[in-house]
Amino acid sequence: MHIGIHLPHIGRKASAAAIRRVAEQAEDLGFADLWVSEHIIVPKDAPYPPSPNFWDPVLTLTWAAAYTKRVRLGTSVLVLPMRHPLPLAKELATLQNLSQGRLILGAGVGWLEAEFAALGVPFQERGRRMDEGLALMRAVWSQDPVSFETRWIPAVVQDMRAQPLPEVPIPIWIGGTSDPAIARALRHDGWHGSRITPEKAGPIVQRLRATRPDPAFTISLRTGCHAGTVDQIGETLAAYREAGIQHVLVAPEDRDLEAYQATIAALARFIA
Repeated sequence: MHIGIHLPHIGRKASAAAIRRVAEQAEDLGFADLWVSEHIIVPKDAPYPPSPNFWDPVLTLTWAAAYTKRVRLGTSVLVLPMRHPLPLAKELATLQNLSQGRLILGAGVGWLEAEFAALGVPFQERGRRMDEGLALMRAVWSQDPVSFETRWIPAVVQDMRAQPLPEVPIPIWIGGTSDPAIARALRHDGWHGSRITPEKAGPIVQRLRATRPDPAFTISLRTGCHAGTVDQIGETLAAYREAGIQHVLVAPEDRDLEAYQATIAALARFIA
């Protein structure tokens, strides 16, 4: 089982120096990948997310890529319906090539209705926009010139060109536990769940493997940890492995950067 680490690009810890320090530390310790999350704009005094200070995920990964050579780079997750897929496809293809093929696109439909409203995106259309946006990005990444007819996304793409194309295909892992999310994941390259117990993960793994038994289809989960729970997470990781999870992203919950890095150092003993 591979283990990844979330970068400190959220809240008061977020800084260029912090992101670089953790990226280099995680690579040196042998972790598989580095991850970021996304919120563009959030309501004042919202109970969640805990901080409005979310550094841009694509730019954060680009910064981390510049200081690393081996670790993969992932999004947990980009809320695709909030973004127009054409500039996003350009950004991700560029990052894929700058990082020499290390990018994983974790994508989800989102849940914060006020955020969609602020961006002028119809919340009730997010699933349909997600599917259409993914199809449009795949077309742009693989066809030159490209033509694509849209219904939900405002775009006219007829005999157009958008370079660079990714030099290595970008795997797409879909987040979410709803029936549409599971069905969507099965059409792509992997599933990336969040904060699900091993007991609840087991049936989802069985459902995914019934259709996609190939190991190339990755089953991934995100979980949290802090300095006081590092010892217990070893049992959790073992249970995830037993349930059939191939990859776990651990997001340290420590508020202080030094404690955050200490947690990462302690987690390194679970790397196979």
